Amino acid sequence: MTSQSSGRSPQRSRAPLAITAAIIAGLVIAFFVFAGFYADVLWFDQLGFLSVLTTQWIAGAVLFLVGFVAMAVPVWVSIQIAYRFRPVYAKLNSQLDRYQQVIEPLRRLAMYGIPALLGLFAGVAAATRWQVVLMWLNRTDTGRVDPQFKFDVSFYMFDLPFFQAVLGFASAVVLIATLVAAATSYLYGSIRVSGRDVLVSKAARIQIAVTASVYLLLQAASIWLDQYSTLTNTNDLITGAGYTDVNATIPGRAILAGIAAVVAILFLVTAVIGRWRLPVIGTALLIVSSLLLGSLYPWVVQRFQVDPSAKTLEREYIQRNIDLTRDAYDLADVKEVPYNATTTAEPGALRSDAETTANIRILDPALVSDAFSQLEQFKQYYQFPQNLDVDRYTIDGKSQDTVVTVRDLKLSGLNAGNTWVNSTVVYTHGYGVVAAYGNQRSADGQPVFLESGIPTKGSLPEYEPRIYFGETSAPYSIVGAPEGSKPVELDYPSGTEGAQQTYTTFTGDGGPKLDNAFNKLIYALKFQSEQIFLANDVNEKSQILYDRDPVTRVQKVAPYLTLDSDAYPSIVDGKVKWIVDGYTTSASYPYSTSVGLSDAIADTETPPQPFALDKINYMRNSVKATVDAYDGSVTLYAWDKEDPLLKTWQKIFPATIKPMSQMSGELMSHVRYPADMFKVQRKVLGKYHVTDPGSFYSVDDAWTTPNDPVSPSTNTTLQPPYYLTMQVPGSDAPSFSLYSTFIPDASGATSRNVLTGYLAVDADAGAKDGQRADGYGKMRLLTLPKDVTVPGPGQVQAKFNADPTVSTQLNLLKQGQSKVLNGNLLTLPVGGGLLYVQPVYVQSTGETSYPLLQKVLVAFGDQIAFEDTLDKALNVLFGGESGANAGDTSVPPTTGETPTTGTTPSTSTGDPVQDARLRSLLAEAKLAMTDKQAALAVGDFTAYGVADKKLNDAIGQMLTLLGQ
Repeated sequence: MTSQSSGRSPQRSRAPLAITAAIIAGLVIAFFVFAGFYADVLWFDQLGFLSVLTTQWIAGAVLFLVGFVAMAVPVWVSIQIAYRFRPVYAKLNSQLDRYQQVIEPLRRLAMYGIPALLGLFAGVAAATRWQVVLMWLNRTDTGRVDPQFKFDVSFYMFDLPFFQAVLGFASAVVLIATLVAAATSYLYGSIRVSGRDVLVSKAARIQIAVTASVYLLLQAASIWLDQYSTLTNTNDLITGAGYTDVNATIPGRAILAGIAAVVAILFLVTAVIGRWRLPVIGTALLIVSSLLLGSLYPWVVQRFQVDPSAKTLEREYIQRNIDLTRDAYDLADVKEVPYNATTTAEPGALRSDAETTANIRILDPALVSDAFSQLEQFKQYYQFPQNLDVDRYTIDGKSQDTVVTVRDLKLSGLNAGNTWVNSTVVYTHGYGVVAAYGNQRSADGQPVFLESGIPTKGSLPEYEPRIYFGETSAPYSIVGAPEGSKPVELDYPSGTEGAQQTYTTFTGDGGPKLDNAFNKLIYALKFQSEQIFLANDVNEKSQILYDRDPVTRVQKVAPYLTLDSDAYPSIVDGKVKWIVDGYTTSASYPYSTSVGLSDAIADTETPPQPFALDKINYMRNSVKATVDAYDGSVTLYAWDKEDPLLKTWQKIFPATIKPMSQMSGELMSHVRYPADMFKVQRKVLGKYHVTDPGSFYSVDDAWTTPNDPVSPSTNTTLQPPYYLTMQVPGSDAPSFSLYSTFIPDASGATSRNVLTGYLAVDADAGAKDGQRADGYGKMRLLTLPKDVTVPGPGQVQAKFNADPTVSTQLNLLKQGQSKVLNGNLLTLPVGGGLLYVQPVYVQSTGETSYPLLQKVLVAFGDQIAFEDTLDKALNVLFGGESGANAGDTSVPPTTGETPTTGTTPSTSTGDPVQDARLRSLLAEAKLAMTDKQAALAVGDFTAYGVADKKLNDAIGQMLTLLGQ
């Protein structure tokens, strides 16, 4: 007996250990999950948006419970009924007997486990629909009715998606309940198959018939709602119900819904009388009817009635589509301005456009990042983004377009010094705004800065220069220290050789506090770094800053918004504020054509998304958000207070959005019309500038955005819109504007790169506290005459590239392994026509080189000019006197650091005699290049060598004249 007892002891001792280990593992997992949730609570609470998080959690939890109960209870009841009313003495075949023997020991577990598992999946699925449910509960009328059913548009945006979601969920519950009931009934003999006969017990018959009836009633309701879905469905011609939908599909679905309801009643009759013939016949009738009414009849109407007379019969419905599409994308008030553009450059033609020409931006934000880096980066742990931003500031009483950015952190630049302490505690922030005049350059082609340096200096208002929250900030930083302690955060590097670096301590409220061991443990787990818990630099005054990208911060506190792809920094009220545009969107606006948002905004500056599922057919710029670059505080302002979607979300998240009236005048002066909204609108207007249904049907005047002429031919991208201060024809005064151009939408042999339209929107919101300028958002579409050929961007770029004089000078600029970079090709409606302006940059091939603005190309009609400055180029283009001065009339001296790679020589000496000699040498060089090409073509290498020597001699003499 002793041996038996000792043999069982190890098994008994291992069981409690296994249970204990499982409990501990479960607790550890639960604590990790809790840590994530608690970190979110701390983050949202510190930012003042805890209600946003709790509302989502409460809504998700309630919907999870509803979904769990709505699935688990019917399935459990269905199984219980099928089991309890099973035949007691049913004769089962041997196979079912074996199944029962296997299942019976697990029956009780399965009866509760299966419903619970299905309920778990259903609860998770329901919880993800919290936005649909909350929007329905807080829906707001739009005040506009649809033209077909006369419902308020809010029915399609709020009610219909909710009803369809509920019906879909309920149908899934009933179908699954029916299936598990049938399986249980079969397993326990309530349903038996004997040869060709299927024997069904009375209880099973009643249960299956009733659930089938409920399922068909749900399908009847779903089919009825499908009538309204036709207003958001897309057919071959338009989005919305066309002639066939109105006269065949919609009536057919109403009839089918009635038939499905009748068949549901027949199943209830079967539950009473026990005969399956009537519901079987009814089901067959429903299937046949769905084929006839749902498919065949609409096809017959379309094929034999509509197609032969589509232009006439579809006219009313095309008009609906045009009107509601323009309304959905806020295009109803676009002002069309006929613009009889001339193509002849007359002397003095720009006299009436003097303010516009003075503000023409020659600095390309997509090309000068390297110049900013070389001149203003100073240390390897700073960086600038690849594409800079365009903003405007009032300098000496005048609005000045500027190219602006912030000097942000680049921890990878620390190299071996990128330790945890350095990257988390020491290097915590960037420093300063860097801004350059958009319309000026220095004598050697550098940007002319109006704000630069460390510490910052310049013409901009005084501001807090530290950038703790930026687009490239570290994943997290720990800042703050007790009063009187020695600062450890590097503020900025000293500009004096051998001097001490400057250090600082963060004094704002920028992140959750690490003032106790528990919070330290939470964030040590979140960021998987024990240093957060152990480091001496983490003290009772420490804060942890994370989720520092401005777009990320706004997205977390406003999950219902679609955000613009470009946040930009501005100096507002003594602080650097990131300004982020937020959109409310929907895919359920009746009769409105849908577009893929990611596809519509893709261009040279915004790469396309490979798997974007963001179809929309309604869009409003409803919110302007700001993020303080110092403390990360987020402020949301209601920009479009009439938007029904925003009104609904304000009910869901009350007190999280401030009224526009609280925006300061300085903030208003930097708010601009958002580029992504404009891109979507130009995409829609390419087709929907046509308001006549007949012309729309014929597609005889469709437009598209031209490809960016400076994008590579192997990977063409659309030309992005550009911000410029200009006076658009039809407006009273120059204004900060956003514009784009149109060419015919054609491909292959029929394509023509000529301008057909010019779209511009007033992007200036004014500078009054809480008051938007009357002109803001005013959109003007210049329509060019069809009998005048105005070259498009592609044609102009081709003309620039093919011009022999331009080619000669560009080849000279390329000497010494330098490369020429064409800047953005701007289009301006001035001088009664369209003026093209393109800056030309030269960059050497050294590692520390950067582009220098050396030349400016201009074109008007078929004439082009290529000079050192825009002012000279305009004078040459317009017969020696343009009538107006450009912003680079007097090129200032170099203000930045000396370039590390040398500069490209100027092609003007200021001495008329020497300039004449230069022109002669240029002609000799051009002739020598022609001789070289001719010799190479015939294989005469002796003549090739002679021509090459002449070319080198000419270049050498030019360099001597220029003192290089």
